[in-house]
Amino acid sequence: MSLGYAEKLSFIEDVGNVGMTEHFDSPKGFNIALRNEEDFLLAALLQLVNILIERLAMMIQKSKHLVVFTGAGISTSCGIPDFRGPKGIWTLQREGKVLPEASLPFHRATPSMTHMALVELEKAGFLKFLISQNIDGLHLRSGIPREKLAELHGDSFMERCPSCGIEYMRDFEIETIGLKETARRCSKVGCGSRLKDTVLDWEDALPPKEMNPAERHCKMADVVLCLGTSLQITPACNLPLKSLKGGGKIVIVNLQKTPKDKKASLLIHGLVDKVIAGVMEFLSLQIPPFIRIDLLQTLFTQALSLDKKYVNWTLTVTSVHGNRAPLPFIKSVEVSFSEYQNMKATVLDKQPLQLKRRSWVQAVETTSCRNARRTVKSANPFNIMMKLNFSDGCKCSSAEIKIPIDFKISAHVFNDDKDSILQNLRESAIVDPSCGQTAVIEKKVIMVPKSETMVHAIVTNIVKFETTCGDLNNGSLKRKYEGFNGIIPSRKRSNGRRPRVVNGR
Repeated sequence: MSLGYAEKLSFIEDVGNVGMTEHFDSPKGFNIALRNEEDFLLAALLQLVNILIERLAMMIQKSKHLVVFTGAGISTSCGIPDFRGPKGIWTLQREGKVLPEASLPFHRATPSMTHMALVELEKAGFLKFLISQNIDGLHLRSGIPREKLAELHGDSFMERCPSCGIEYMRDFEIETIGLKETARRCSKVGCGSRLKDTVLDWEDALPPKEMNPAERHCKMADVVLCLGTSLQITPACNLPLKSLKGGGKIVIVNLQKTPKDKKASLLIHGLVDKVIAGVMEFLSLQIPPFIRIDLLQTLFTQALSLDKKYVNWTLTVTSVHGNRAPLPFIKSVEVSFSEYQNMKATVLDKQPLQLKRRSWVQAVETTSCRNARRTVKSANPFNIMMKLNFSDGCKCSSAEIKIPIDFKISAHVFNDDKDSILQNLRESAIVDPSCGQTAVIEKKVIMVPKSETMVHAIVTNIVKFETTCGDLNNGSLKRKYEGFNGIIPSRKRSNGRRPRVVNGR
């Protein structure tokens, strides 16, 4: 998340323990090469780690109701730093050190290997519910169903209607925090209430909509797997303990020691991605790739001039979230036309992205269904070619869209199934990982004034995860097409009210 988030929070001096020491059950997160006899001790440690990972995998395999509880540690490999570790945001602040610059915007963060492994565990029927303290929105973006997710501290990319409860997932970071009103309204017919952000400020209580199902599932759980969290932030940190009364077990995978370690049936100190990669290999499950598809809409409007010599038309490229919403993944749009058209190419680089032109009208003789001939006035059809130049963080630099213009607006209904189109787009992206694939998923026509709106889906990021873990002795984890090194401050929670850490470990 951008450093601007820290400025939005109410001031608080005490952020709790920082600079916490990180521990590994073996050096460098299990990645050790055997070089001589002295390394046999390290090999023994690695063998122990493998045993712990296999034990975790077996617990997951045998579980009836697995609940996962996540913190900032699952997002550090995405380029989102933690806050209490040796290089955590709050640690650096307390030491008076300069915070690292965000090399890419927060909205372009992509899910980690652990995020995508959890998606596969849910699809395979193991994961029953997921609880997160993070506000980075990566669990939803990765594909975890909303009904199986509790985001205790909110989501930087979600707005909610206080009247009807509809949630809106955005592709841009919401401008406010603290459950404040935003600049947009609910689009539900008959509602129209002003929307609110969902990220908690220091004094905001955990929302019952998130807390209640989290408590219910923890009480039902036979295994609660805690990943990348220091389990310090009350009351969230006490949720896993609710499984103990019913005979459930707690597993903690974290680099730092936690206050709940003594309650755990299994404790693993190591990089979460490496541990989860080993678990997935033991379960013979593949970690799926992450395919990011962004949406934009084009609006083409036309009107005959008063002297009826021209058709005045306007092309607008805008967000699907509204004309006033930002379009963060687009840097500029290069617009060109069919060769025979006497119109100059242009570049749109300021939002709202809008182009106004006029086309000559000419008389055209047509034949009706009764063979009666008539003369109508129309402009020559042509094609608009748009080269979309993407902002930093997208895997490819651009994509191209062609929009055919024939000035004949019809009330034809676009009946193609949106979900099927998106699924086909994902599958084509996996086969051809060059990125930039596009498809039209929606089309709307208005007769008065004459306008046509098309919603375009564009593949902007593809992340494939390569795991060659074996026994984790010489194993490696590769995250292909990484592109984010942003910063997301967080908070802790005290006295049962204030969240002290958002992406908190």
